[in-house]
Amino acid sequence: MLQVGVFKMTKRTTGTGRRLFKMTPLHHHFEMQDWKESKIVFRFLILAILFALLSLSTLKLR
Repeated sequence: MLQVGVFKMTKRTTGTGRRLFKMTPLHHHFEMQDWKESKIVFRFLILAILFALLSLSTLKLR
């Protein structure tokens, strides 16, 4: 959704559409920047753990 929104907005304002990422889905964008697949997976895993901890910390228990 971000990719399409930015493309449409820049096309409307500048006349030429610009892209936010080189390729979608997001992991392909990082592969095109010469990141190894294992590095991408590990970084996404770290982000998933951090977001899970954040969601658990906001959970209210009685």
